Amino acid sequence: MTVPVPPPDTAGTVRESLARARALGLDRLDAQLLLAHHLGRPRSWLLAHDDALLTAAQREAFDADAARRVDGMPISYLLGQREFHGLTLQVTPDVLDPRPDTETLVDWALELLSGALAALPAPQALDLGTGSGAIALAVKHGAPRVRMRALDASAAALAVAQGNAQRLGLEVEFSQSDWWQALTPPRLHLALSNPPYIDGDDPHLAALRHEPLQALTPGADGLQAIRRIVEGAPAHLEPGAWLLLEHGFEQGEAVRKVLRRHGFADVATRCDLAGLERCSGGRWPG
Repeated sequence: MTVPVPPPDTAGTVRESLARARALGLDRLDAQLLLAHHLGRPRSWLLAHDDALLTAAQREAFDADAARRVDGMPISYLLGQREFHGLTLQVTPDVLDPRPDTETLVDWALELLSGALAALPAPQALDLGTGSGAIALAVKHGAPRVRMRALDASAAALAVAQGNAQRLGLEVEFSQSDWWQALTPPRLHLALSNPPYIDGDDPHLAALRHEPLQALTPGADGLQAIRRIVEGAPAHLEPGAWLLLEHGFEQGEAVRKVLRRHGFADVATRCDLAGLERCSGGRWPG
């Protein structure tokens, strides 16, 4: 498909810009979201103003982002934000792009806080490897009585998470830490993590090249980070506390074995919206 490109001294219209993006192979919705973003308009405005002219700067910025999206960059990085569990989060290439699958972990945590942990007036909770702060902030938003802390080894990621907390007006205590290393008392009633779990030689990593590698894979063995979290958990958990972990859809059985081997009880797995095993967890006995 040959798309006419306006001369350099003109900017072209909304219709022409979307046609150029389509010729590149960009999804229609992504193209509309990107163009609306660069024009500072709602997406619905584009449909009624397809003959509106872009400035040269708008055209250049849109074309550049369209090419980046075709190359696999997450749309959230280009828009600068992502919706997660009802919250609008700022995201940058310094943090993992929050996935809808991770909402399964948040839902399980909120279920425990309104069920098994409901009698606690101010339960202590922790998000390990918080990234954008998505999990910690969603849990705090859904259960305001929780005293939420969040750790991450990346200072850049923590800056994004802290910014999100400030914009949303949610109180979360953030600290830089390599997993449990810098955590101090009090002990926890609930610990959550979406750790890196992709094998280091997994061919799917190539498609995720725009996201921080350390948030995707712990190295050759995709379970390395999960083992570290489970091994270190007992020193920081109150009797009856829960540890919940996100993992790959083929790792459920292996993660359940790790939890049981380290003494956790009531080990179970939750499936995501696609029906795939996505999160496993257990209760520290007591």
